[in-house]
Amino acid sequence: MLGKFAIALAVAAVMALAGCQTTTSGGVVGGERKQLLLVSSQELERMGAQSYAKLLADSAKKGTLNRDAALLARVRTVAGHIEPQTAVFRRDAPGWKWEVNVISSPELNAFCMPGGKIMVYSGLVQKLNLSDDEIAVVMGHEITHALREHSREQVSQALAARAAIDIGAALLGLGQNSADLAGTAYQSLIATRFSRADESEADRIGLELTARAGYDPRAAVTLWQKMIKASGGGGMPEFLSDHPAESNRVQQIQALLPRVMPLYESARRQR
Repeated sequence: MLGKFAIALAVAAVMALAGCQTTTSGGVVGGERKQLLLVSSQELERMGAQSYAKLLADSAKKGTLNRDAALLARVRTVAGHIEPQTAVFRRDAPGWKWEVNVISSPELNAFCMPGGKIMVYSGLVQKLNLSDDEIAVVMGHEITHALREHSREQVSQALAARAAIDIGAALLGLGQNSADLAGTAYQSLIATRFSRADESEADRIGLELTARAGYDPRAAVTLWQKMIKASGGGGMPEFLSDHPAESNRVQQIQALLPRVMPLYESARRQR
């Protein structure tokens, strides 16, 4: 029985090795590592574009899309400064079909889908009274998820885990209930850890993007302080729900500031 289980693990290992590659180069904060990527970028970008188009259509129908012209101009200006800087990590990224829109909603939320489809919720900026520097920190973070293809990586991890579970269950003679239980265990024990690792990576690379675009990376500290206050002890805002503990995050930001501040100062001189 152990021999069959070892075979299942070996199959999963072969899948992992076959799919390991990297999506980005390393900046001053270090942005290069091997990732398990079993699905294509094109497929994830296609799915992202479809989801984004539906969100735009639904929001337009509700009358909540881009209602605040001044806010829309602000976030598009910030994005316009960050987008060229993505070439540091990916040469192809500046050529993506970038889109930036704003939904009028009290939610404290923002995201960037694969391929550069950005959405900012007005509540995030207005409720927290974000400066342009703080908006840049948020946007740099969300853009990093797209640069590093975290969605593609998560899907690949789920595919590999599901394959290993199904093969192992079959070889060990387990029923579907046992396989489902194993899948649940994987989600509980592994997926959350990877998600938090992705968030830490997005914080790190996003900080460099912020600085290179000429926005003050020290705003990451004030942004986090506002987020803590907004949580009111009742949980983090939605787009930060799986992020590292606040103490660890602030320490990471402060440790990286000496590396990225020269980039910010250089960018400011060139503006």
